Amino acid sequence: MQDTNWNDYALETQAIRAGHKRTHEDEHSLPIFATSSYVFASAEEAALRFTGQKPGNIYSRFTNPTVNAFQERLALMEKGERCLAFASGMAAIMAVGMGLLKAGDHVVCSRGVFGNTVLMFQNYFGKFGVETDFVDLIDCSAWEAAIKPNTRFLFLETPSNPLIEIADISELADIAHKHDCLLIVDNCFCTPVLQKPLELGADIVVHSATKYIDGQGRCVGGAVVASNDIIEKSIYPYLRTGGATMSPFNAWVFLSGLETLSIRMKAHCDSAFELAKWLEQQAGIAKVHYPGLQSHAQHELALRQQSHFGGIVSFELSGGKEHAWKLINATEMLSITANLGDVKTTITHPATTTHGRLSPEVRAAAGIQDGLVRISVGLEDIEDIKKDILRGL
Repeated sequence: MQDTNWNDYALETQAIRAGHKRTHEDEHSLPIFATSSYVFASAEEAALRFTGQKPGNIYSRFTNPTVNAFQERLALMEKGERCLAFASGMAAIMAVGMGLLKAGDHVVCSRGVFGNTVLMFQNYFGKFGVETDFVDLIDCSAWEAAIKPNTRFLFLETPSNPLIEIADISELADIAHKHDCLLIVDNCFCTPVLQKPLELGADIVVHSATKYIDGQGRCVGGAVVASNDIIEKSIYPYLRTGGATMSPFNAWVFLSGLETLSIRMKAHCDSAFELAKWLEQQAGIAKVHYPGLQSHAQHELALRQQSHFGGIVSFELSGGKEHAWKLINATEMLSITANLGDVKTTITHPATTTHGRLSPEVRAAAGIQDGLVRISVGLEDIEDIKKDILRGL
């Protein structure tokens, strides 16, 4: 098991077996290494490890066997060379920015990203002299027009949050590379089970492991997957110094989540597709956003780029915020929470939660209307989910 080449195995096998370096105790389940530091055989060995001349653990801020196992497993599943784990998804995005950007640099970002990602680029990287322009996710000409000589990277989520729009990763990768920029894709909604951005030309993939990778709403974590060169030169030095570290316990939980990720994603997708088709037939709903529907503008692109359509459905109620809140408040089973990717179905009103800190103008530019409701479809019986939603329609 120690010398197995996991690249020769399917994703479902990698998700269960890869990354586990069995100890002298011959354990079957991967252990939690709950230790902050490590003992060296001698002062000479300590010096060699600290300078990187000899491999091995140094300090759990940046080296821990349980976290290493999670990193190795996710890198294999994403078809990447190397992964680094972080304390949250936002910490992962912060690490990418801190590792790659300097004062005077420029970023192009899609409007359809998580609200805090917008604030990260505007309020925090902007404070240190990094300029960000926001563009329409699906308008490739707008992406290219926004690129400047000092543009460092293009950043996007696909599918987007919360309108579930789909970007053409391969085309955006070609545009980025033509202008000597990197393409960074947040793959949180799809996970490597449904989509592999690196194979489509992206340079870096980021994750909120809090979502589908955990799958049961237990822990907060994030990850960055990229080439060894990008990780070693730009991201790892920031982690080692900045300390936005994933805990060993959380890494152990995420490893367990990866083991069932493939079967869970397929079940989420099947139920979400059925729910989306049902919602299209209900009175009072002006529009349903789900790429599996033929009415979705990027349906054909989703068919080419993803292996399934995802577990998130959003829809617009014709009565605006009043009707959206009425529907949400009428549910009895669904969890009113902004988290997603859980086995429990969750429902939220993006305009006043995940994107509530954005100005009305920014929300409008991103297409987030007051009548929009987002549902992360869980693994309960689909008829029970429909009945609960029907209470508020």
